[in-house]
Amino acid sequence: MSDSANPSPIDPCGRLARRDFIHQIGGGFLGLAMGGLWAEGGEIRPPGVDPNYVAKAKSVIFLFMCGGVSHIDTFDPKDNKWAGKFIDAIGFGDNQAAMRRPVIPSLRTFTRHGKSGIPVSDWFPQVGSVIDEIAVVRSMWCHEGNHFPAVIETSTGHRGRQFDHPAFGSWISYALGSANKNLPTFVNMGRPSSPVQLTGGYLGASVAATPFQAGETPIPNLYPPKGGSSVDRDRQMQLLHTMNQEFRERYAINSDIQARARAYELAARMQLSAPEAVDFSGEPDPIKTLYGIGEKETEEFGKQLLLARRLAEKGVRFIQICHAGGGNGAWDSHGDMKTHAPLCRATDKPIAGLIKDLKQRGMLDETLVVWTSEFGRTPWSQNTTGRDHNPKGYTSWMAGGGIKGGVVHGGTDEVGYKAVDSPHYYSDLHATILHQLGLDPKKMEVQALGRTMRLIEEGSPIKEIIS
Repeated sequence: MSDSANPSPIDPCGRLARRDFIHQIGGGFLGLAMGGLWAEGGEIRPPGVDPNYVAKAKSVIFLFMCGGVSHIDTFDPKDNKWAGKFIDAIGFGDNQAAMRRPVIPSLRTFTRHGKSGIPVSDWFPQVGSVIDEIAVVRSMWCHEGNHFPAVIETSTGHRGRQFDHPAFGSWISYALGSANKNLPTFVNMGRPSSPVQLTGGYLGASVAATPFQAGETPIPNLYPPKGGSSVDRDRQMQLLHTMNQEFRERYAINSDIQARARAYELAARMQLSAPEAVDFSGEPDPIKTLYGIGEKETEEFGKQLLLARRLAEKGVRFIQICHAGGGNGAWDSHGDMKTHAPLCRATDKPIAGLIKDLKQRGMLDETLVVWTSEFGRTPWSQNTTGRDHNPKGYTSWMAGGGIKGGVVHGGTDEVGYKAVDSPHYYSDLHATILHQLGLDPKKMEVQALGRTMRLIEEGSPIKEIIS
């Protein structure tokens, strides 16, 4: 009997269009999970690897609080002596006009924690318990004072969208490639404030973020239709490999097409690896408790951070977690600073649990944890009990990955408005992360759009917090 009379279960008509075949076995996966494939395949030149420096960090867990966290109420305490007084807000606002605003007090209690005695707000008591692992940088600043432009600036290292600049995680994916052929290099969890936080820009979709989520389905639209045996699946995979090999040979000169073909292969491999990564059934109950899993307020973020640890264990380079994103971001507290309280409760225990878990597993030395936001908040109100946007001075912190623990670096003025002691532009944060990954920030450049594009135009690593 001929093949046409006895059609294959994966090819009932004897032929199947490549597009339909890939859709069936890839479940509609559209190519976001291409991170690191070009670099891994040697089709691009990895930029910026510093042969004179041994990388301290293998993975980055990047915690982005969407909307602008008030540094004054979390990690940069002030004494409230200016509360109720009007101060000059020089250079504040879109028109940069001089104005006077009333300072509102911080109602938080700050307690000194650990051997370092660093003061931390009562909104973050659990983070306070691991403060000896953390380097707090109180003198960050950026240019943009509105959410979307600030997210662009802090995510890409550039202002505006004249060019389609890639997100920071995409640069890392491009430079270092994949450490695990079955998982992407750049993963995002949580809803971002802007798609710019996920884009590969002019580096291409091959290095864009792959969306992950904690739960039974880590990546939407990844899985094949239900039914069929493992034998059928093996046959499909072998046929895909053969088709892709022929396809690459035919279109060897087109790197975009090659990258897309490899992306589908990665998607197929991820059908096996990704479910195992998000399967928490083997995690002991004390570990789940450490992350706040099982508690209503901390359940969602705790699962994301536990998944982040598991992905770091498997070699994922850059794991970005966007908390409370969408719109301006829930950390945008204009009306009342009390709206910070539930957000802090949702993140405090999971963040501390992540750091404790990494340390007890011996992973903290090679995993860099970064906590930041697009800007801080002003010392004054807008005729409310909330605070306005403040790009002129705010706090970010880092832990692990060769960063000194239990240190405070830099500072804002006495009301918390402007970085005055060792001010650091946001690119310094990027440069520090790159340095810890063994990359030279000054050499992170590519030729694109007819010009030399750089990740960091200004800035250098914050040497005072590097061990």
